[in-house]
Amino acid sequence: MASESEPQTLHTGAPGHEDKPASETLVEAFPVTKGSDPPSLSDEFPEGGLAAWITVLGSFLVQFSGFGYATSFGVYQDFYTQHYLAKETSSAISWIGSVNMFLLTSVGLVSGSLYDRGYFYHLMIVGSLLQSFSLFMLSLSKPDQYYQIFLAQGVGSGIAAGLLFVPSTAVTAHYFRRKRTLVLTFVATGSSLGATIHPIMLNNLLNGPLGFSNGVRASAGLITVLLLIACLCMRTRLDSPTTPVNYVVAARKCIRDVPFILMTAAGFLFQIGLYYPMFFFQLDCIQHGISTTFSFYSLVILNASNSVGRVTSGFIAAFTGVPNLTIVATIACGVLNLGFIGLSNLPSAIVLGVIYGYFAGLYIGVWTPLIADLTSDPSELGARMGISFFVSGFGILIGTPIAGALLTSNYIWWIPALFSGVIALAGSMVYIVMRFVLMKGRSKKQHVSESCP
Repeated sequence: MASESEPQTLHTGAPGHEDKPASETLVEAFPVTKGSDPPSLSDEFPEGGLAAWITVLGSFLVQFSGFGYATSFGVYQDFYTQHYLAKETSSAISWIGSVNMFLLTSVGLVSGSLYDRGYFYHLMIVGSLLQSFSLFMLSLSKPDQYYQIFLAQGVGSGIAAGLLFVPSTAVTAHYFRRKRTLVLTFVATGSSLGATIHPIMLNNLLNGPLGFSNGVRASAGLITVLLLIACLCMRTRLDSPTTPVNYVVAARKCIRDVPFILMTAAGFLFQIGLYYPMFFFQLDCIQHGISTTFSFYSLVILNASNSVGRVTSGFIAAFTGVPNLTIVATIACGVLNLGFIGLSNLPSAIVLGVIYGYFAGLYIGVWTPLIADLTSDPSELGARMGISFFVSGFGILIGTPIAGALLTSNYIWWIPALFSGVIALAGSMVYIVMRFVLMKGRSKKQHVSESCP
């Protein structure tokens, strides 16, 4: 999706792009004029102004309403398991959230390509209408009617969020170059704030006097209003490119890039285990006899800590390097997944929620910068992000349903925790191999360049 002709190529499938320490890589991915020297920063990028910051606000609201809502599925997982879909297995219910998350990232391949071709407003309008329609249809779903909830929340809302995510993030690049990292950090906090606010709201609505139908309608009404404001705020500034990157050609080049292949394989393995706590933490707390009041805020604690991890990842990576921080974060998450075997009381739930949320945030924060770090040709950055997010998204798709199947109706918690921890550690081992291959390749290139006269 990336292009040589304008800064529309910021293709992201997850909100981790904001903390890129080596921001020069991202900056260089957005040359402004094909075949000519770019104008000065002040001439080409306003770096602010009313239209720019209103567009940023609109992007923030989309992240709050899309990715932030999707990562709050743990509330629905608990409610469906205990009340609304009590006849279904935890694995079947997990498919609703995993399909939603998978479509959110994978549809970016389509929406990113359409965005590059100038269909920004079409994507925003269609995506917003579909998100609103899907959530209101969800409110009409009847108890124990699995297919209705799956189609509305899993498929419909997932496609809608996927249509919105990439264009709403990329459009901010029309206005900023020097301040791009700062702006994207602010935009990505929308998803973090949404993942903190939505669980509080949903728990009180679904388990309160309003009940499921009216509670979901109230939530859908809020999302509709926010997306309407977002559509009114966001404006493009530059013309669409004439020659978007060919994904087939980019994919062929990726196949020959060993570090990139290893990174994508590692992301697939690691993300099989990554979302287990995010989907099952609240249910885990309730089933272990922890107070309902705290259990309703367990996801809030995890997601708030996650947002801190995302914001601080860029500062830490500036000292450690992106590959090294990725390895540390993935190993920590794998070990902490194993630690969920020991969750039994309030103190253990707090410790696991805070620490896991933070390291998961670190990983999400450096996921996209790692892809950029492995991309030698900046014009291919968007295409490589799309390919990597698509492949890794299959890990999100199958991870939580497998964990739910291992959990069984008897709630044997140690088995899915063990599986998620081991598979996450397997992904971290592949990241270690990737680092060694990457360092070896760079050392070899440096040796060759030094030996040349």
